[in-house]
Amino acid sequence: MKNIASGIAVFSLACGAFAAESYPAKPIRFIVPFAPGGGTDITGRALAVKLSESLGKPVVVDNRGGAGGVIGADIVAKAPPDGYTLLLGSPGPLTINPNLQKTPYDALRDFAPVSLITISPFMLTVNPGIGVSTVKELIALAKEKPNQLNYGTGGNGSVSHLSTEQFKAIAGIQLTHIPYKGSSQSLADVLSGRVQIMFDNLPIVLPSVRAGKLKALAVGTRKRSALVPEIPTMIEAGVPGYESSTAFGVLVPAKTPRPIVSRLSKDIAAALQGDIRDALAARGFEPVGSTPEEYAAHIRDEMKRVAHVVKLAHIRLE
Repeated sequence: MKNIASGIAVFSLACGAFAAESYPAKPIRFIVPFAPGGGTDITGRALAVKLSESLGKPVVVDNRGGAGGVIGADIVAKAPPDGYTLLLGSPGPLTINPNLQKTPYDALRDFAPVSLITISPFMLTVNPGIGVSTVKELIALAKEKPNQLNYGTGGNGSVSHLSTEQFKAIAGIQLTHIPYKGSSQSLADVLSGRVQIMFDNLPIVLPSVRAGKLKALAVGTRKRSALVPEIPTMIEAGVPGYESSTAFGVLVPAKTPRPIVSRLSKDIAAALQGDIRDALAARGFEPVGSTPEEYAAHIRDEMKRVAHVVKLAHIRLE
């Protein structure tokens, strides 16, 4: 039996090596589990162009939005493990939804992480009209006016929702949640003053901050952003233990041959150099390009962190 098992293992390795040598032999489908135009889509399309060049075959973006990214992720989870179906991973389908509801896949078991592409901070911003310039001033105002300040998000269970609820729980304040169908709608109402507060991805809010239409109070990462080094972190601003960011990465179905995963990881790291790196950074994304093991560890850590936030803030899908 031992000899049979050894023979199967050697055969599997040989098949994987052969698959990697001939890979890719046809176009690659790149599932972006959200609608066109958002930060996820921008990242996916920029990477797809560079991967097409390095792999020598078209990498075709396929937007499959719905259910907070779950629909698109499920397509990849159930695809053949041959390297021809990629997923642009993000917090929604990988770490948030699995902590809020039953998903048709196991985020830790049904995917093979390939590479962490970018990390971007979430930024706490306010409409300048409410007259606060620091996180401490916002907390003081919220305590003076419980539930009278509104915060907008891209929807229930979104990263912006969890980010603000985490802030509320740690700071001990009460804000009223106004969920929208996307960050663009939320941003429009914060800019108009109908909503006072918005905690969202740096690429979403940075243009309005630079234009003076929004006041930036803090970023959610543990270190300051190189794009806005003058803005303190939430921890520096007096919210201990706070952390919130969005990470994008590439995953493939579980059991994809390791040589193919390694090939993709190396090509992604190479693709994140040069002009694409500068273009992503200018939009508020911090390029990474990690090993499969590093991305897997990141997903596991984020799964635990989100579970803690959900429990801390008593978050439920409405």
